[in-house]
Amino acid sequence: MAEWSKSWTWIEGEWRAGNPAIAGPRTHGLWLGSVAFDGARAFEGVTPDLDLHCARVNRSALALGLRPMHSPREICDLVADGLSRFAADAELYIRPMYWAEEGGFFAVAPLPESTRFCLCIYESPMPEPTGFSITLSSRRRPAPDMAPTDAKAACLYPNSARALTEARDKGFDNALVADWQGNIAELATANVFLARDGEVHTPVPNGSFLDGITRQRVIALLRAAGVAVHERALTFEDFLSCDEIFASGNYTKVSPVTRIEAREIQPGPLYRKARELYWAFAHGK
Repeated sequence: MAEWSKSWTWIEGEWRAGNPAIAGPRTHGLWLGSVAFDGARAFEGVTPDLDLHCARVNRSALALGLRPMHSPREICDLVADGLSRFAADAELYIRPMYWAEEGGFFAVAPLPESTRFCLCIYESPMPEPTGFSITLSSRRRPAPDMAPTDAKAACLYPNSARALTEARDKGFDNALVADWQGNIAELATANVFLARDGEVHTPVPNGSFLDGITRQRVIALLRAAGVAVHERALTFEDFLSCDEIFASGNYTKVSPVTRIEAREIQPGPLYRKARELYWAFAHGK
């Protein structure tokens, strides 16, 4: 059995310690994947953009045909209550979730009125920004008419897992994943940026991947600091020939890529600016 880090889960009006059993073999979310979730972070005493994450989980639930049970404000208040169960400087992952307990039409579509909610908060150290290696995945992100790409949905993650497994079998930490048209969409687990000639470029949101909250924040911070940021179609060759590559995402926030295929690449000034700006924003500076 797994040894879970310190965890608290709010469900049905109470906090439960550890990893409580909350689903059965007939639970629709377990069986047929009607699970929407979001991830926020607590670190160094701050919870940047928590309100946006709590709002997005409700949008994701609606996109899957679920019925949100709590307002974003109520979820934020629950988070505040949950954080009090940990040390003030704890590094935490904050995960609100919705899922259907029952199926409706042909049992496959979720029954909206059976929607359930939980909030899980657990210790998860922030990775050091030491850099990671990437390759090109053979997997692709689906088009919007192929999957619920407008939601942060659990059913999308097996494809990310396959991309990660393929990358690690080849000796890499992560992978660039293309969209259905062949342009780079994102990494298997995060949004991605490249820098060239003092400007930043990132794949334009086209419905194949989530326009991440941390991604949006990094773009806004860089632009406010006078850095040109271009959202456009990018090819694998663009990444092979650029000056810098870095990633944004809730789990690590802003982190550098230090190798793409056989090419070593150093963290550069635009990566460092993005990380410094984000940390300053997170701490209210």
